[in-house]
Amino acid sequence: MRLVGWENISVPRTSHDKQFKGFHRHMQTNSDTRTTTLKPVHEHTQRLSYADTDPAGILYYATWFPRMEALQTEWLLLNGFRQDTLLERFGWWTVSRATHCDYLQAARLFEEITIELRVGEIGNCSVRFDFQMWRRSDQTLVATASNWLVTVSPEQKAIRLPEVFRTFLESSAAK
Repeated sequence: MRLVGWENISVPRTSHDKQFKGFHRHMQTNSDTRTTTLKPVHEHTQRLSYADTDPAGILYYATWFPRMEALQTEWLLLNGFRQDTLLERFGWWTVSRATHCDYLQAARLFEEITIELRVGEIGNCSVRFDFQMWRRSDQTLVATASNWLVTVSPEQKAIRLPEVFRTFLESSAAK
């Protein structure tokens, strides 16, 4: 099986895919109480290491992306959607269509950061996963991000979210 990047995916541009027109999604948050309108479906806390930072000891901007991917992949794995077996088991797989991150506060070497994952908007052929990165010491929201995942056929054409996946996502978002 050959893995491909998003540039080879044919995604129809229709009115139901409004989430791709603008990447900003402002989650309703209250940074003092750490509340949001959506409950996290998964989270992980890690201490930032030297490899995560620039020479000044501030988190390097690209560090968030592999951490978001790891959290999302782990959550899907723990819920029966192991990324490397989707095509074999279900006849479809997922690819990241777009990602966006807003950096709100500096995160520094050795700080503990909790990354929270939420199921965002569920479209016809895609789902948006939303992330919040919180500094544990003072409960400060340091970054927010989103990743759009598209379900595709073996021919790498966007397909409707399969019912088993849609049902899982909707029930997770409702919890």
